[in-house]
Amino acid sequence: MFSSSVADAPLIREPLHAPVAHLIRDGLVEGTHHGSVVVLDSEGRVQFQLGDIEAAFYPRSALKPLQAVAMVRVGLPLDGELLSLTAASHSGEERHLAGTRRILELAGLSEDHLRNVPDMPYDPVVRDTWVREGRPPSRLAQNCSGKHAAMLYTCVLNDWPVEGYLDPGHPLQQAVAEIVEDLTGQRIARVSVDGCGAPLFSVSLHGLARAAARVTGAAPGTPEARVTDAMREHAEMASGSGRDVAALMRAVPGLLTKDGFEGVQVAALPDGRAVAVKIADGADRARVPVAAAALARAGVDPDLLVEFQGETLLGGGRAVGRVRPVRALEPVAVRDRAQGLSFGSARP
Repeated sequence: MFSSSVADAPLIREPLHAPVAHLIRDGLVEGTHHGSVVVLDSEGRVQFQLGDIEAAFYPRSALKPLQAVAMVRVGLPLDGELLSLTAASHSGEERHLAGTRRILELAGLSEDHLRNVPDMPYDPVVRDTWVREGRPPSRLAQNCSGKHAAMLYTCVLNDWPVEGYLDPGHPLQQAVAEIVEDLTGQRIARVSVDGCGAPLFSVSLHGLARAAARVTGAAPGTPEARVTDAMREHAEMASGSGRDVAALMRAVPGLLTKDGFEGVQVAALPDGRAVAVKIADGADRARVPVAAAALARAGVDPDLLVEFQGETLLGGGRAVGRVRPVRALEPVAVRDRAQGLSFGSARP
């Protein structure tokens, strides 16, 4: 289905983003979110694009499934909840902390070996509980701790040094970079540092969607299929209770999706259809409805995506609007349905 060749790195340039969503208040555009969107068909061809899908960008945590695939390829034996946690941007719930401890125990290591940054839990309710209890930030609570624990375990299994496991030159990170290039089909444009301290590889939005399609479309039993199965079957472990990506995987049969900071989301179906979204200003309020519209463009039943069409904007306690994808992005059926919204039918 897909070529295994690796193309040149995407160009490093100012992305040519386009309007992808409007904030509508009673039929008028109050604000506009710019960004880029790509939709691939089951053969890997670009079915729809908006904005700049070829410029180099940082996928942030949307790259975690690829990092997990790389670790499984070099011997990480985890499956189920713990493998899902390996690819997680978790909420810091007790199950996430317990799972991270379990991975560290399997590696014969402790929280002291983690080198991600200490933080409070990502989930606001859990975080508020920590504050009330006077608990300090910790590496375990930080949303990438599962990935870091798995990285340490992978190092132990391969007799690689635990110290310096986040260095881009470390054998682990070299293995991850190789898999990122293999799955995206392009060279890495630039290496930076993610918020958690791990190397962050820059690819294109098109390349990210291509990688997601390859991961979800892989043969049963492969590292890609193991990661896909784990994340889909344990969606809350890869995110958390009440998180939109977990709800989306429950709503759409067979879907694998992962979000990332700064308005990134990637999603793919078993037949190879895939979408990738980047919101230029990093706004989650635009990421969710734009990703849903892209999935509808890919052929997902819009009825499965109703709850992801954007949060309602209130004015004086009543619904007066919401963030909506631009008309160019919405399929006709979804566009027609939007005309019936009670807070204004005049839409750009």
